[in-house]
Amino acid sequence: MDLAERIAHFRQVAEEWLRGLYHGLVSHPAYEKIEHEAEDQEDTFMLACFPDAFGIPSPVSYYTAELLPYLEDEFEAWERRMWNRGSLLERKGEQYHF
Repeated sequence: MDLAERIAHFRQVAEEWLRGLYHGLVSHPAYEKIEHEAEDQEDTFMLACFPDAFGIPSPVSYYTAELLPYLEDEFEAWERRMWNRGSLLERKGEQYHF
């Protein structure tokens, strides 16, 4: 096997591997479900940290307020997303086609 054949073989294997990686990470239908689940996890974390934003009293608000400078950009988007969302049941029902 000369050098040109080895390079061609390597390119073919790399192209096949990258095509599979792209399909698995970006174009696969499960990607959307994973993205929604990650968003739900983030929403749950933010709600646990800042329940006062929705009128839920929390004894740890004093401590979680220290996180606000680090989560400032995400907090505004999260608050907007939570107020615009119909309900959590509606979101989960949409995921499972109820």
